[in-house]
Amino acid sequence: MRARDLAQPYASVSTDTDALEAVRLLVEHGLPGLLVADPAGQPFAMLPACDVVRTLLPRYVQEDPVLAAVVDEPHADHLCRALAGRALADRLPMGRPFLPAATPDRTAVELAELMARTRSPLIAVIERDADGPGRFLGVVTAAHLLKRLLQA
Repeated sequence: MRARDLAQPYASVSTDTDALEAVRLLVEHGLPGLLVADPAGQPFAMLPACDVVRTLLPRYVQEDPVLAAVVDEPHADHLCRALAGRALADRLPMGRPFLPAATPDRTAVELAELMARTRSPLIAVIERDADGPGRFLGVVTAAHLLKRLLQA
């Protein structure tokens, strides 16, 4: 099995997508993470679901996890409201975008190794082009890779 055989279509969002809408997409489709595309439609970053959850937490809780106990349930129920009207770009980690990618000829074992090393729930499959950014073929999720390995 090669990456080209395992790649599936995957919903993407842009940096100007409303952060709350991006979370809804993640939840409604049961996605393991958000694939973020640039204005040309090329994927350039991946935001795992656990990082999306982290963006909901107040900074003081992120800095001192003991303070999570002082946030009562009525306030916890409103964590997502902080995302309303904010662009997804505001929630992306600072620095270099994170997008584990593989070429179409990578094997299932190479994909598994990349997922394990990067701790990523998905890998973008991109056919490299000498003149440009390449052609996005789809995504291999950990769940799909495991399913195909079980079937083999």
